[in-house]
Amino acid sequence: MRHHERKKQVPILCTRIAAMMLAAAPYTSAGGDNAANNPDNSSSEKLERGRYLVTVAACNDCHTPWTMGPNGPEPDMSRMLSGHPESAVVPPPSLAQEPWSMSIYDTNTAWAGPWGVSFTANLTPDRETGLGKWTLRTFVDTIRSGRHLGRGREILPPMPWQMYKHFTDDDFDAIFTYLQSIPPVRNRVPDPLPPPAS
Repeated sequence: MRHHERKKQVPILCTRIAAMMLAAAPYTSAGGDNAANNPDNSSSEKLERGRYLVTVAACNDCHTPWTMGPNGPEPDMSRMLSGHPESAVVPPPSLAQEPWSMSIYDTNTAWAGPWGVSFTANLTPDRETGLGKWTLRTFVDTIRSGRHLGRGREILPPMPWQMYKHFTDDDFDAIFTYLQSIPPVRNRVPDPLPPPAS
């Protein structure tokens, strides 16, 4: 092919590539694949990473109320990560006797011990009763300091914040992103109860 013939073909090739890109545009930017409707790959990966970390950190073991299933107690995923049910009235606990150190409510969301009674928090993005108004910074400060909102009361057992504080910044970002993506559940968890007067 002569030099001047190659020059003529370059614009033709560019025109064909542009036409193919325009023809493909409806499939890449509309309908179910619309970038406005779906997170990009990095956001999707962060969400999946957060789901993985919440799963392996066993957050559902305490923050999702348990119910009796056909094979015994199991998390009620219709109330996933909504914390201790506000409708569950907790009677004064039967405190454990040595060598036992704590008692657990039958939903696995309230724990009694020498510290009093602690209730697992609502981790869903409900704005009034969950994490809906929280920021990533508030979330990180809470876990790293072991204090509610990073400055309030101490986070009580059995929450293993002493272990979770070692998550990386990226881990926290992924976990918080996932928690903000799950269905909000309106459920106002009670405040902790002090230990009984001796």
